[in-house]
Amino acid sequence: MTITTPAQEAGPVDFDTYGTIYAPRGGTQLAPFGLGPQGTGEAYPFRRRITPEGPFAPASGRYHLYVSLACPYAHRTLIVRALKGLQDAVSVSVVDPIRDGRGWAFRSGRAQTLDTGGQGFAFLAQAYAASVPDGAYTGRVSVPVLWDKQTGQVVSNYFPDITLDLGSQFNDWAQHPEIDLYPHDLRADIDALNAHVGEHVNAGVYHAGFARTQAEYEAGYREVFDAFDGLESRLGDGGPYLFGDRLTEADVRLWVTLVRFDAVYHGHFKVNRQRLVDYPALWAYARRLYALPAFGSTTDFDHIQRHYYGTQLHLNPSGIVPLGPATDWRI
Repeated sequence: MTITTPAQEAGPVDFDTYGTIYAPRGGTQLAPFGLGPQGTGEAYPFRRRITPEGPFAPASGRYHLYVSLACPYAHRTLIVRALKGLQDAVSVSVVDPIRDGRGWAFRSGRAQTLDTGGQGFAFLAQAYAASVPDGAYTGRVSVPVLWDKQTGQVVSNYFPDITLDLGSQFNDWAQHPEIDLYPHDLRADIDALNAHVGEHVNAGVYHAGFARTQAEYEAGYREVFDAFDGLESRLGDGGPYLFGDRLTEADVRLWVTLVRFDAVYHGHFKVNRQRLVDYPALWAYARRLYALPAFGSTTDFDHIQRHYYGTQLHLNPSGIVPLGPATDWRI
């Protein structure tokens, strides 16, 4: 039976009392950024899958996504949900893009929601606490989260699996069941490209942006642009997508970093050798995807910029959010 509790709203963001998510204080029980439960290295402790034979069987209306429009890893789930046409089958709550040391929170605001999953959470950390036996979860609280409304627990916070399951396990309720983002004949190639992009592009910008030494920063900087150079060549020789005319999971995973690159990573993370718009093939590719409703309609530059510049105060102590760049994403 699905539990329904009136939605609660978190109190205002308060950096003075609670610090930032990267340096929490004021009694906050969350682990330091990047760590898992009790300070372990496991940042993704919930890794269950949606399968017809398992305890989490596919069903319409049973599952709920908790996402941030700012987070590239959560953005992937919204793109796949929209591509497949699962809006009526899988519901969504959107957290406040600004988070203090208490973590992701549900507050009223433009393009964000209270907890619409029926649990009445004020903070996403409550969903994690509800999913462990003693309720004493002290690990990392990340988005996206796939929540089971029927049993009241987190199914998965492991983002690579969530999009694969959304793309394959809900075809009975999908408006576009014919879309296959992870076809069997390409899986080995997709996995290889995803591993490369995941390490050197999706995470690479963070390797540069969160570096603590000049050497770490320069290594991250170079890995991003080395990867961009290779992708520019690949798309220049083919396209329109990474695997010719077949839109796949690989495109979803790459694009969420590309769409944030000029707006955030180029300046905020100092990966500034070139902008995305300086790459003819990559820029054309990014705009082609943005023109698809599943990509463009799920992109919110305001949430993206306010989150990075307004939350990562260790990189931007003033919290000032830039007004630019003035970029035309239309084809």
